[in-house]
Amino acid sequence: MDQQVHPKRGKDVISSPSFSSNAILNRKVIIAVSLLIVLIFFILPVLRLLALSFTGETGATLSHYSHILSERRTWFVLKNTFFMVLGSTILSITLGVILAGVVTYSDIRAKRFIHIFVLLPFIIPSYIVTLSWTQLMSSNGWIANVLQLFPGEIEPLDLYSLEGMIFILGLSHYPLVYLFTVGVLKKIPRELEWASRSSGASRLATLRRVTLPLALPGIAGGGLLAFLANLDNFGIPAFLGIPANIPVLSTAIYQEVVNIGPQAFSRAATLSVLLGGTAVIGTLLQWLFIRKSKQMETPHEDRKPRFSFGRYRVWVEAALWIFLLFISFVPLFSMVSSSLIRTYGLNFSWENMTLNHYKFVLFENDKVQASLANSLILALITAVTALVIGTIIAYLRINRPSSFTRFLEVVISIPYALPGVVLALAMIFAWMEPLPGWNPGIYGSIWILIIAYVTRFMILQVRGSVTAFMQVDRSMEEASHIFGAKGYTKWRKIMTPLILPGVLGGAFLVFLTALTELTVSSLLWSSGSETIGLVIFNFEQAGYTTHSTAFSSVVVFLLLIGIGLMIGLQNLWNKKVKNV
Repeated sequence: MDQQVHPKRGKDVISSPSFSSNAILNRKVIIAVSLLIVLIFFILPVLRLLALSFTGETGATLSHYSHILSERRTWFVLKNTFFMVLGSTILSITLGVILAGVVTYSDIRAKRFIHIFVLLPFIIPSYIVTLSWTQLMSSNGWIANVLQLFPGEIEPLDLYSLEGMIFILGLSHYPLVYLFTVGVLKKIPRELEWASRSSGASRLATLRRVTLPLALPGIAGGGLLAFLANLDNFGIPAFLGIPANIPVLSTAIYQEVVNIGPQAFSRAATLSVLLGGTAVIGTLLQWLFIRKSKQMETPHEDRKPRFSFGRYRVWVEAALWIFLLFISFVPLFSMVSSSLIRTYGLNFSWENMTLNHYKFVLFENDKVQASLANSLILALITAVTALVIGTIIAYLRINRPSSFTRFLEVVISIPYALPGVVLALAMIFAWMEPLPGWNPGIYGSIWILIIAYVTRFMILQVRGSVTAFMQVDRSMEEASHIFGAKGYTKWRKIMTPLILPGVLGGAFLVFLTALTELTVSSLLWSSGSETIGLVIFNFEQAGYTTHSTAFSSVVVFLLLIGIGLMIGLQNLWNKKVKNV
């Protein structure tokens, strides 16, 4: 055995052929096990779904596609899906870009609070947002009462229509466009705009020729996410489209599965491939678009205003706050008022008020209590699992970049890129009978929800942890090695305090998303594993609107408390780090 002195570490280290071969063998074993896990949990379900759509009683066939595409209902569903996604994405981009431009470049005040209010419709589950808007726009709702004061027979927008679905989807997902666009706008060099104005270009021409082209990557990125979210969304089309008989792809797949009939799973798999294929095409188009767009950024964010509203600033601020308060809180207050009346349809007055619906959902209904416990358990297990595994993957992705870690990141992002209904169906096919003749009992239990949640939301934690590691300069880790802090000491005293806010922020996002999930749960739930979203959905489908609004109000109250605690803890941590 050869012994050598390491030139940098200054002490004897063992370097032998057997030691090196063991390290290489261990590395190969770790990579092989990782690939096997990724294959089982992330790739195999999608392959099973694809295979079923091309398999018939006599083997490989295209008959499922030919039958479905020859039906008039299929084209009706595709037409509804196309107009719903197109209209809602245009609305999301319009609202997101205008708000991002005003908040980033103007001299309006209280931008931090505006930022929080913009995110509220995205944080609150879309099915609760839908429920609150349906109460606000109902025939005896607040809007209808206001419109009765005007001459003529003006009625509120009928939300149980394609236009209603576009409206709610657009309002729910414009924060995605806002977030991406704000990030890009802050990094556009203001010197380019000054040069354009100095050359004689008007403010409008500078916006059209300089600012917008440079902001296109952010707008396209946010627009794609809004497109995928609108395409993937199940709650809004289910709450509004199913009662109005306006099917779209996500609800059509759900109806195929729950109305079990001949070839139900094969037909659902075929529709899922069409829906997943649309999402993949949209992603590729966005990637090609960003690849060809111009990118010119400053290394730091420029937060100073670039134009002033002057004497109109107060009016702009008032209009902005009225808009944000109206879309964020007025529907929620309307929903709370509906939950307090004795019977749905009665006027909101003191003699009609009661707390019985809250008493029923909180203390008398076993399914509500079970759903709260199930969702909390699911969210905690998902968040902790994603926190550990996702942070390890993020660390390797940033500090040990290789083709293997890049492959891992791409594969892990597949379940989140796929529409939730498609992923749920893929999980059913993968775990109902993983091997011919072998049923492990996962399908039909809460375990399939855990697997589906972890695979779907893992990428959120990876992205959050990657961002946290990217903010830590590599020299910090190298300095800790030089001063003798390695292993546990390095992570406890140096790395963990630096990455903790970003990592916990990702875990909190995973927890919130899993806590109120509906799309995946709608197909994977079984008796005893009901979730919060599913119970609210079932209440509404059964016509118990006062119960669904009461339970939704409780969920929103708990969410706002959780978000407030998270913001408070983050501020305390920032102050502590600043004082050190």
